[in-house]
Amino acid sequence: MNILFLTMVKVDSLYERGLYTDLLRKFLEEGHNITVVTPTERREKKMTQLFEFENHRILKVKTFNLQKTNIVEKGLGTLAIERQFLGAVKKYLGNIKFDLVMYSTPPITFSNVVEYLKKRDNAFTYLLLKDIFPQNAVDMKMLKKDGILHRLFTKKEKKLYKISDKIGCMSQANVDFLLKHNKEISTEKIHVNPNTIEPIKLEYSELEKKEIRRKYDIPTDKTVFIYGGNLGKPQGVDFLLETILQNNQHNAYFLVVGSGTEYSKVYNWFKEINPKNAKLLQGLPKNDYDKLLSSCDVGLIFLHKDFTIPNFPSRLLSYLEMKMPVIAATDKNTDIGDVIEKAICGYKVISGDISGINEKILKFCLNKDLIDEMGNNGWDLLINNYTVDHSYEIIIKNIKA
Repeated sequence: MNILFLTMVKVDSLYERGLYTDLLRKFLEEGHNITVVTPTERREKKMTQLFEFENHRILKVKTFNLQKTNIVEKGLGTLAIERQFLGAVKKYLGNIKFDLVMYSTPPITFSNVVEYLKKRDNAFTYLLLKDIFPQNAVDMKMLKKDGILHRLFTKKEKKLYKISDKIGCMSQANVDFLLKHNKEISTEKIHVNPNTIEPIKLEYSELEKKEIRRKYDIPTDKTVFIYGGNLGKPQGVDFLLETILQNNQHNAYFLVVGSGTEYSKVYNWFKEINPKNAKLLQGLPKNDYDKLLSSCDVGLIFLHKDFTIPNFPSRLLSYLEMKMPVIAATDKNTDIGDVIEKAICGYKVISGDISGINEKILKFCLNKDLIDEMGNNGWDLLINNYTVDHSYEIIIKNIKA
């Protein structure tokens, strides 16, 4: 098939590791032709350009700044990207007939591009639902419920669902939420298609792991709990910081690695408190981060307690890949904690429950065998459910249905 993939994520190469690039490489391996449409943000000072390779293309479209910018430009950029993408598709890809158009949320503002290609090429349209917007923005009080913007985005959201032939959700809780709040959607249209990766095995000896820790000045004799990823409002970083402050296990050490809108808040907290049991590192390149991750013991997931939508953070897969058990401190609506506990690869707590998370931390601090056992269970969960092979098969099955 000729496949078009629309994304807000910056893609420079399909051979970089990532949630979408891993999946697209699987399509390449199966003999399909891939075209990716991806943003080139204003700060890069580059014009729209099409890059052609042997079996794929990358169309980089000039846009406003979309990441790590102020909320006004991000909002304008999100609204404008549809027109910018549509113009670029017409100009650069007008002579290619696409069989399948895939796209992910965020954003929900691709509906006109998708609708155009569906009519022009009679293409099959497939939505990878990674974010339920605008409800998530309402939960975070970034949008006023039933305000002008909320109504505008809800209209766009419903249009995107309507023109999508199939919708793949990250988990069953996402399927249930979508059906409950969008009665017009047929149950036949929606199914579970989780976050997936092409896993690698990083096998380091205990000596090598100690050397990695020494490189970053991390204690070699403590149980290291790592939070890696975005530091934004959705992650509820206040509870992450409270966990570090209120934890009194002498052999627990916390490593925070990431960037995002709340990074400066976290940085200032570290500067003021100067915790002896924790370290903050700004986002690292993927290879360096993977190596550092492999030297840690337990992965941490945090989600804001006010979420009504069932988020399912993809950072879970990075932890499972490194055979690390996971503690998920989340709202009560997501099912990520249930998945972790059912697979016996970690624990769930409700965000804000400081005694609950301290109890789970203590269990790992006192039992190295538990870390190894749950880490192996996590690897099995990954291989059995969250590889790109699974996602590919689900998409192909639903196209043929």
